[in-house]
Amino acid sequence: MDSLFAVSPIDGRYRSKCEPLAQFFSEGALIKYRVRVEIEYFIALADRLKEVRPELAAVADKKLKLRNIYRKFSASDALSIKEIEKTTNHDVKAVEYFIKGKFDSMGLSSLKEFIHFGLTSQDINNTSVPLSMKECHKEVLMPAYRNILSMLDQRAEEWKDIPMLAHTHGQPASPTTLGKEIGVYAYRLRRQLEELDRIPFTAKFGGATGNFNAHLVAFPDIDWRAFGNTFVKKSLGLERQQLTTQIENYDMMAAWFDACKRINVILIDLCRDIWTYVSMEYFKQKIKAGEVGSSAMPHKVNPIDFENAEGNLGLANAIFEHLSHKLPVSRMQRDLTDSTVSRNIGVPVAHTMISLASLEKGLNKLLLNEKALFNDLENNWAVVAEAIQTILRSVGFPNPYEALKQLTRTNEKVTAKTIADFVKTLDVAPEVKERIKRITPHNYIGYSL
Repeated sequence: MDSLFAVSPIDGRYRSKCEPLAQFFSEGALIKYRVRVEIEYFIALADRLKEVRPELAAVADKKLKLRNIYRKFSASDALSIKEIEKTTNHDVKAVEYFIKGKFDSMGLSSLKEFIHFGLTSQDINNTSVPLSMKECHKEVLMPAYRNILSMLDQRAEEWKDIPMLAHTHGQPASPTTLGKEIGVYAYRLRRQLEELDRIPFTAKFGGATGNFNAHLVAFPDIDWRAFGNTFVKKSLGLERQQLTTQIENYDMMAAWFDACKRINVILIDLCRDIWTYVSMEYFKQKIKAGEVGSSAMPHKVNPIDFENAEGNLGLANAIFEHLSHKLPVSRMQRDLTDSTVSRNIGVPVAHTMISLASLEKGLNKLLLNEKALFNDLENNWAVVAEAIQTILRSVGFPNPYEALKQLTRTNEKVTAKTIADFVKTLDVAPEVKERIKRITPHNYIGYSL
């Protein structure tokens, strides 16, 4: 399909920005993950049952060929499974029949009834999906988040000595540095990325209602819980949920969605602040030849990358919110609402990836305009009032706050001369006056980072 005619911008306009996600969240990817879980389960099961079913010992020499079923899985294989599904009207059963066909061609026909042995479809889905999430988390999403963190760290360090007028409640406030304010976002992002990376990827694996009923009735002498724990951990790299219904509990998955949402909220905050700094001319933007900022106003260079990022982060979070609220809730031992919803896990991840690409582009286009920052500070000498009244308090001067309030809260502009004239009137020691005189909006910054 030509991306020009895709219904979703994820697969259309923004396809190139989220292309890597197709290997984790597309229909074809889900099918491949299901095949992978079925094959790994069969190998583990054969190894566990070979003593009571000696014919399964033959699997030991076939492991490479078996694993190649999913390692060399092709688009035509996926289409074959979809063709089988037209008859079965069941996606996981179609995978089982596909693998059975492969066994016939490998001379393993006598063993094919051990494919999907004792399982329900959710044992496959609830291992395939968290496995795809874990590998996407490791290979795509975390590197993209960390790239933004690295960019923020670099700019915080680069701009740590650039004084900047702070604005609290939209009003001029005690100065800070540009680097420190960017560093705030790096600090927040780093903490939340650590939290995201600590969330375990867990899976349901235990038969039709989670109790290993079929396994236990077929082979009652085997500790199937121990087998399930080992299989899920060693073969798939996931943690098995010990008590479940037919479906996984989705609690850890919800935690992952919520952690992504918190990170994205931080980035929305960053986008809005940078957008505002651009509007204040603290930043200008690199101009690319041929680009148009407005169809009507030739002079405009809009902060579109931060706007795009903010919009896509909002979309991502709306879907993350629904996923984290919906998936952990299911009627009785299972209803099917999770099935259609979980197919959309890649959607908020895609919108997040689109936003991170835009944010990276926007950060790379920023040009620091030190003159604007300097002028803003120079035009707001009133902000040193905090420093002066605090020094006066420290030396026992009576009612310093009130004195500075009377000086600064007028309709007259407070300038360097206003402050200097006020200091002359103070009945304090000469060395205190000298300390006060050294204070300017440009150096009253506290710790720079």
